[in-house]
Amino acid sequence: MSEERLRRVRDRVRPFPDFPVPGVLFRDISPLLKDPGAFRTLIDLLEDHLRASFPRIDFIVGLDSRGFLIGPPLAQRLGIGFVPIRKKGKLPGPTESVSYTLEYGKAEFEIQSDAVEPGQKVVIVDDLLATGGTMCAACELMKRLKAEVLECLVIIELKLLKGSEKLKSIPFYSLLQYD
Repeated sequence: MSEERLRRVRDRVRPFPDFPVPGVLFRDISPLLKDPGAFRTLIDLLEDHLRASFPRIDFIVGLDSRGFLIGPPLAQRLGIGFVPIRKKGKLPGPTESVSYTLEYGKAEFEIQSDAVEPGQKVVIVDDLLATGGTMCAACELMKRLKAEVLECLVIIELKLLKGSEKLKSIPFYSLLQYD
């Protein structure tokens, strides 16, 4: 991975102090999404990482909602499908659901019960890993469907919050890390 390409992505992440609550430094990817060249570079870097790491991936699984921004273009590049994990009440048909704790409260995720078959290999993507609650919930849903989670992949990791430690034995990759 070239430092120049990584810098191009990092330069499009904007910090916002005291958002959404005092004391939090929010990392905003909106400028990255607005810049087609930087966004293409982001997808290039993630694609390169996945191609080098895994000979076979069946699906990219994206978390509601920012995982929906990077998951589909990444899946398309890899020639595989995309599976959404949604907030509760947004999916039709039979679903599996799991509750989890957020930095600021509680929430619930769902996935359609037939979204993946037992043994299929998935990579779970989101924009950011903070405390790890949402990513752990997604892993739990994949476990219930008997999918094999190859890796949890994010653009940004907030290292001080130690979210990756909650993933335990599940491989984890972040493109950018902040203290």
